[in-house]
Amino acid sequence: MLTPAASAPAGVAPMHGEGQDTTVWAHRVVDELREPRLAHDPEWFTVIRHAYGHEPLYLAGEDESGRPGVLPAFVVRRPFAGTVVTSMPFLDSGGPCAWSPALATVLVERLLGEARRVGARAVELRCAERLPVAQEPADHKVNLTLPLSSDPDQLWQRLDTAVRTKVRKVSRAGLEVEFGGPEKLPAFYGAFAARMRDLGSPVHAYGFFHAVLASFGPRARIALVRKGDTPVGGLLALAFRDRLVVPWSACLKEHFASRPNMLLYWETLRTACTEGFRYFDFGRSTRGSGTYHFKLQWGAQEEPLFWYRIPLAALRGASAAGAGRGADLAVRAWQHLPLAVTTSLGPRIRRYLIQ
Repeated sequence: MLTPAASAPAGVAPMHGEGQDTTVWAHRVVDELREPRLAHDPEWFTVIRHAYGHEPLYLAGEDESGRPGVLPAFVVRRPFAGTVVTSMPFLDSGGPCAWSPALATVLVERLLGEARRVGARAVELRCAERLPVAQEPADHKVNLTLPLSSDPDQLWQRLDTAVRTKVRKVSRAGLEVEFGGPEKLPAFYGAFAARMRDLGSPVHAYGFFHAVLASFGPRARIALVRKGDTPVGGLLALAFRDRLVVPWSACLKEHFASRPNMLLYWETLRTACTEGFRYFDFGRSTRGSGTYHFKLQWGAQEEPLFWYRIPLAALRGASAAGAGRGADLAVRAWQHLPLAVTTSLGPRIRRYLIQ
């Protein structure tokens, strides 16, 4: 997958290539990193390249003590909007991960140089820590993470009384949760695609989720919540170190009144406890949004995210205000399209919508 860079102390070089030996090497490097995130997992190299055809631009290096650092990124060549280099597209975070701040700085500087070489208009870095760069980050996005207990009964007792009451009501309403792998993908994708249409957002390609499940193997799972034989929602969770992370979830709007997401998340949390995970990562939310408050009710804690956009070329086109009005119109139009149309067209657009 990734080949080691032959780098001198504090040197940085691109990584490329595939194969069993390089896959093993890449995982070993990530295992040695200080506080890597899911976005640093080498599996994304294969997932994003194979599902959407974006060009990987991964950098690796060592500090003066021989400790490694990496910066994963992709070159996204967007029609009309121009090329952007992003670490990491479609994920909550990314950016440099290194033992020393000096090496992290060198990695960012090298990425900026590589981005200029490929003609990118900007570099986007989504980080869990601030970077020593001139640009101020957007910090309205946060991860919400819940520390887990080894005993799910202890976690249950920690939950707010109102949350426990909601879960009990859903259980009595005849909803059930089941877990599985790729065989659950068609049911999950059906609910996910419908919810994305309702939100006015182009849906990920079915092949993207299939690639995630294939690459992560037993570290990936789908949870489905059903009412009888009807799937009414689901989530896709990924294991990374001591965390179970949920990057994607959705429930059908017509079933919101029965709150299927309460049972869906409780059963996933309970299972995470029994399997020994120390943290449950609900994924990112905009501070103050509905999903933000949904995650907070479980006792989740904020982890800051710092999203940087570093321009490399003068931007052309509509003003920010005009672009915002155009986006609102596009969302409303998308919500009124037939589901079959949005499911067909959505992935062709989503591959370039890297957030």
